Amino acid sequence: MDQLRAIRYFSKVVETGSFTKAASAFNVPPSSLSRRVADLEKSLGATLLKRSTRIVKLTEVGQIYYNDMQQILNQLAQSNETVRSYQTTPMGRLRISSMVGFGERILLPLLDEFSALYPEIVLDVSLSDELSTLGRDDVDIAIRGGYAPNERVLAIRLMDNAFIPVASPCYLAKYGVPSCAMELKQHKGLYFKMPLGPTPWLCHIDGQWHDVSGPAVAISNNGPWLAKKACNGEGILMSTRWALGSYLESGVLQELHFEQPLSITQQADLAVYLLYQKQRYLVPKVKAAVDFLVERIKESHER
Repeated sequence: MDQLRAIRYFSKVVETGSFTKAASAFNVPPSSLSRRVADLEKSLGATLLKRSTRIVKLTEVGQIYYNDMQQILNQLAQSNETVRSYQTTPMGRLRISSMVGFGERILLPLLDEFSALYPEIVLDVSLSDELSTLGRDDVDIAIRGGYAPNERVLAIRLMDNAFIPVASPCYLAKYGVPSCAMELKQHKGLYFKMPLGPTPWLCHIDGQWHDVSGPAVAISNNGPWLAKKACNGEGILMSTRWALGSYLESGVLQELHFEQPLSITQQADLAVYLLYQKQRYLVPKVKAAVDFLVERIKESHER
């Protein structure tokens, strides 16, 4: 027996006072509806309705059962509406993972704006430079620097993520401006620590890659701390242009230029990627966040 359908039939009989009218509301034969209500009474071991040729009334226990079932049916209707709204309106908990520096400088300010646009979305944001897998970590959206991943996710290129060498005017005045990349081996180095270790200073010269890293004076995964030490004249730093933008604009740090550009890897085209699983884009909260972040980040870095 389909108990839920039988309860709906029973409730409609009570509301209309007639098996015929209730059957008409569900577009089923009166005999079929009557049998289902009788099966419901049999399964409960109680008579819910007093039947006569003209009227149908609730028994005492039928009244109690009807009141209880109305609460359940109302709650079920509300739950159904919540699920339907979830599939059409951006709402619910949205889990976002981002690398720390990008998250602090770019992502979090944008998410304040996003929250104002979508107040029914609860943001759950984690900032970490540790490598992660989207499915394993139960994340809706991840933002990572590097190369387009080969895992089974969609990757949208947000912006360039190449590292550039910088130093403060006071450091260069004291130790001199290196005229070529090979001279960096004699300069003090401030190194950003990635999950796989400190980023080296690499240069492609005459068809070969050379490690031109100078002696380290500090190694950290905290970009602002390294930038502060660079501003204080403690060494040369390689970091991303988006992370160094404000320091370069104010002049407290200046970019070093060489005939052969520096890199932290032998592979080209480092970028920041927004990652998500294809099927998750169908969920309104994920679609809203992906579309918003892609538009706002690309817009601000293509000016």
